[in-house]
Parts: sequence; structure tokens; C-alpha cells
Amino acid sequence: MTSSPDPTVGEGRERRRTRAGVLLAVALIAAGGALLATGLRGSPPPASMQDRVRAVASGLRCPVCQDLSVADSPSALAREMRERIAAELTAGRSPVAIRQEFVHAYGDWILMSPPRHGLALVAWIIPALLFGAGLGIAVFSIVRWTHADRERREPGATVPAESAEGLAPADRRLLERALAAHGEDEE
Repeated sequence: MTSSPDPTVGEGRERRRTRAGVLLAVALIAAGGALLATGLRGSPPPASMQDRVRAVASGLRCPVCQDLSVADSPSALAREMRERIAAELTAGRSPVAIRQEFVHAYGDWILMSPPRHGLALVAWIIPALLFGAGLGIAVFSIVRWTHADRERREPGATVPAESAEGLAPADRRLLERALAAHGEDEE
């Protein structure tokens, strides 16, 4: 004698899944909010002259060793650039004006990060677009999988794609035609 499955077990499992999904969504939103708050707050303003020089120099690429910032480079030219930045800051010039002076002398490539205007704006937009597209694909996939799983588990729901042997009806017909054609070839 076979017993029918208890429908309350499936409902309890479905409620736990829903709670876990909601909990995961809340955790992701909280983590995103914390990252956003940290990003908007930014770092504290530099207090000492050495910190102010480092803040400006870390945004400039060393012309000698192009993979390092002026702040991190051991080259003589980078040392001279740091001294020049210190002198300009002491004279009362703003960090933006000092960076602009180096951009005027060397071009935009002197900046460690691309400028946020013109064609270089693409370098800032593409990662955000890719992240958004990936997030959209993930949400779409999860919704689709959840919907298909729910249809399969609901009592009385039609199972659209599978027969007793695990083949879709269309696949079963295709297999039967192929076997019939193969049987005719052997005769």
C-alpha cells in the first residue's frame, strides 16, 4: 500500500526556502548599503603635510616607472615631483590645481585613474553596466528556476516536459522515429 505524500511537508519546505531567500536579500541589501555609505563618506582629509603630499602624489603616475604612482615610486624624478607638490601645497595651491598642472605638462596618462569625462568616461561606465547586466541575469535565472521548481512540486500541476522515462514527449517521438528508421535500414 502506497501512501500519498503529506502536502504540509512541501509547504513547510517552501516557507523555509522563502525565508532563506528573504534573509539573503536583506543581507545583500545591508551589505550594499554599508559599502555605499563607506564609499560616500570617503577617507578623512589628510592632516599633515606629508599626508597631503601623498594624497596628491598617489593619484599621479610616475613617468619613469609607469606602473607605480609618484607616491610609491623610488625614482629620482618621482622624488622631485613629490618635492614640487610639497612646495605647491605650502604656497597655498589646491590639490586639483596641482594635478591639472601635471596633466597640462604630461597629458591625461599621468593620472592613475582615467578622467571622468569624454571618451575615458567609458572606462567608468562599462563596469557598472556589466555588473547591472550580471545582476539582472542572475535575478532572471533564479526567478525562472524557482518558478519551474514550484510548478514541478505543486500537486495537480501538469509536468510539461517529462514522461515516465525522463524524456519529453517531443524527444520520445523523435527517438521512436530514429529507431524506426534504423530498423528499416537493417532490413
